[in-house]
Amino acid sequence: MTTILAGDIGGTKTTLALYTLAGNVPFAVKQALRQETFASADYATFEAIVSTFLAGSQQPIAAASFGVAGPVLDGEAKITNLPWTINAQRLKTELGFARVALLNDVEATACGLAHLGNDDFVTLNAGAPQANGTMAVVAPGTGIGIAFLVWTGQDYRALPTEGGHVSFAPRTADEFALLKFLEARFGHVSVERVASGTGIANIYAYFAATGRFPIPKALEAELATADDPTPTIVQAGLGGATPICAAALDLFVRVLGDVVGNVALMLLATGGIYLGGGMPPRLLARLQRPDFLEAVCDKGRFGALCRDIPLHVVLDPQAALHGAACNAHTLTTSP
Repeated sequence: MTTILAGDIGGTKTTLALYTLAGNVPFAVKQALRQETFASADYATFEAIVSTFLAGSQQPIAAASFGVAGPVLDGEAKITNLPWTINAQRLKTELGFARVALLNDVEATACGLAHLGNDDFVTLNAGAPQANGTMAVVAPGTGIGIAFLVWTGQDYRALPTEGGHVSFAPRTADEFALLKFLEARFGHVSVERVASGTGIANIYAYFAATGRFPIPKALEAELATADDPTPTIVQAGLGGATPICAAALDLFVRVLGDVVGNVALMLLATGGIYLGGGMPPRLLARLQRPDFLEAVCDKGRFGALCRDIPLHVVLDPQAALHGAACNAHTLTTSP
């Protein structure tokens, strides 16, 4: 029996899971032998978390794969908001693993797309998928990440990007004004400053500065004490009773749709685009309204091509962990 280890590593929490592979039984990504979540800041190193998780385990690890929030360069990743540097070769040496892979967390999500069940996603646009076509993941959460899958002739290979940090390209008068507002705050304004959870808070701040909408006292008080204003803005916006929050969500949806359409064209993602991350499931009802798909397809002469590209929302809250497990499984079968 073969044992593999998978992990989803973040600045706040780290989740690890063990899986066993038995003979020709199909790999079940959601059937972990054991899974545990740790407060990342409580440990001096990532290796300390792994050692704690594996304490008492006698089964050797055939392969380990970890998704991290950020770029992985030459098998090494620095974790945002933690004094950790994770190195794949060091993990192999110190922990005795046979094979180790570090993946960007959205790349990890992409690795798991083939293992999504019917209950793990919702289709926003059925489109006309092409066999073996390129697929992409656009994942707005606190930030926004983008990864994609290309067909090699035998299977799909996941590749990461840092596409969330390309420049924000405004199209409407409001978006141009938003760009100027954010430039004064940040200098360079990336897509992530607008099409993400923090982006919703930035859009709200812009509308508040215009004085265009009344701000209810109760909302103002709640935002003043919130560690993260985004959930409050989203909740008030979804109900539609708070115009400033509804306007913030409307602009966010329009920009996110534009970003998704850009990804569709840049990667020619004829196999489909999957919306991952924490935001799309929370905003599912809002994304199912016509204006989101209209924004995706508002690409002039290539609007019809965008409409043929399938679009789905990933509902699996542990998609990055499950994708890392899929990648670890693949490592065990690689030459």
